[in-house]
Amino acid sequence: MHFSINIPNFGDFADARTVASVAVAAERAGWDALFVWDHIVHRKQLRRTFGDPWMLLTAAALATSRIRLGTLITPVARRRPQQLARQVATLDALSGGRVIFGAGLGAPIDDEFGSFGEPTDPVVLAERLDEGLDLLRRYWSGEPVNHEGAHFQVRDVTLLPATVQRPHPPVWIAGYWPRQRPMRRAARWDGAVPLFASATHGEPPPVEEVRDLAAFVHRHRDDSRGTPFEIVVGGVSPADPAKARDLIGPLADAGATWWDERQHIRGDDLDKLGPVMRRIEQGPPVM
Repeated sequence: MHFSINIPNFGDFADARTVASVAVAAERAGWDALFVWDHIVHRKQLRRTFGDPWMLLTAAALATSRIRLGTLITPVARRRPQQLARQVATLDALSGGRVIFGAGLGAPIDDEFGSFGEPTDPVVLAERLDEGLDLLRRYWSGEPVNHEGAHFQVRDVTLLPATVQRPHPPVWIAGYWPRQRPMRRAARWDGAVPLFASATHGEPPPVEEVRDLAAFVHRHRDDSRGTPFEIVVGGVSPADPAKARDLIGPLADAGATWWDERQHIRGDDLDKLGPVMRRIEQGPPVM
C-alpha cells in the first residue's frame, strides 16, 4: 500500500511556495506522493483564488527529490494535447521521472467547460479524452506523430525530449463507479482512481464496492503487459493507528493499492493549509 496527500489547486494551495512547503513536509514525513487538482473554476460562485497545477507541481519538484507528483485529475478534453504533453514531459524531466498523470472527463462540466463556451456533451468529452490520451502517449514517445481524428489533427510532428519514464509516465484514469465505461478505459492504462456514488470525495468507499471494481478492471485488463496496475481510494483516515489499519486494511485486501489522504469536499478545511499540514506531519498510516 502506498500513501499520498491530495490538495486542491485553490485557496491556500493556489500559491506555488505553499505547495512546495507541503511537498517538502510530505516527503520528510514519509508520504509517497503529492497530488493536486486541475481546476480552472470549482463551484464558481465562491470566487476562489486558483493556481495553475503544473506551476504548482514545478515548485514541488524543485523542492523535493523522492516524492511522486501529479494531478488528480486533469480533464484532457479541455486541453490541447500537444501543450499538455510538453507540460508533463517537462515536469517529468525536472523531477527525474517522478510524474504520475491522472486523467478523466472533468467536473463540474457546466463550470469547467460551459463557462468558456466549450462543448458540454459528455459523449463528445469522452471522445476527446480518449483521442487526447492516445495522442499524449504518442507525443511522449519522442517519435513522429501523424494523426487525423474526429477532434484533433497532427501533421508530421515530433515532440522532444521524450518523457524520462518509458514508455511514458503512469496514467491513472478517474471515473464514477459503478459506471463501467470509465473503468474499462482505466483498464487500458496504468491505474484507476474511482469515485463512488455511495462515498463523496473525502469519504472512504465501501469495501464491497472496491472489491467489485477491482474484479471488473482486472477482467478487462490485458495482463500480458506485465506492468503493475494501481487502484487508488481515499478519504480522511483516523489519527489513531489501530483505527486507521482497521479502515485501510480491508480496502487493501479488496484490491486497493494506494490510500489518498483527502479532506472532505464539503468541509471547511478543504483548501486550508493548517489542517492539511498537521495531518501530513503525523505521517502516513502504518499498516
